Amino acid sequence: MATTTPGPHLEEITPRTFGAATGIRVRPDQEFAVSPVMQSLAEAYVHPAGVAWPRLIVDGERPVGFLMAFFDIDWHTDGSLFRSGLWRLNIAADEQGRGFGRFAVESVAAEIRRRDGKELYVTWHPGENGPENFYLGLGFRPNGELSEGETVGVLDLT
Repeated sequence: MATTTPGPHLEEITPRTFGAATGIRVRPDQEFAVSPVMQSLAEAYVHPAGVAWPRLIVDGERPVGFLMAFFDIDWHTDGSLFRSGLWRLNIAADEQGRGFGRFAVESVAAEIRRRDGKELYVTWHPGENGPENFYLGLGFRPNGELSEGETVGVLDLT
């Protein structure tokens, strides 16, 4: 991957970045908490254009993670509630603890604000080795909902 952008930045998933994106692996003890990148890309493909926002997280020239945001998704599938947020976050096992997860969340928050959104939603698996403490540390608060057994958290962007 040839780039001249220093520091962490996001890149679109293209034929050039596809291999790097699908090569991102979390720690084995975290695999229960997040789907593999390949599954995320397949899900992005089957949703209407513009709903899913998959991006490779790159530090300098080094791929360090993957995120997929969602914008104005029909949360209840009946047209009664639309939300935007972070759908997936996969930080490579050997790149964790270096601020790339925080960078990813901040990048999604900035994009939601750019689209006039006021809240960022995320879901997480509760329990040991899950991302709950990470999200709580960034200011997300559980809103009392569960989605497919996962805790729903929200971050106020106002």
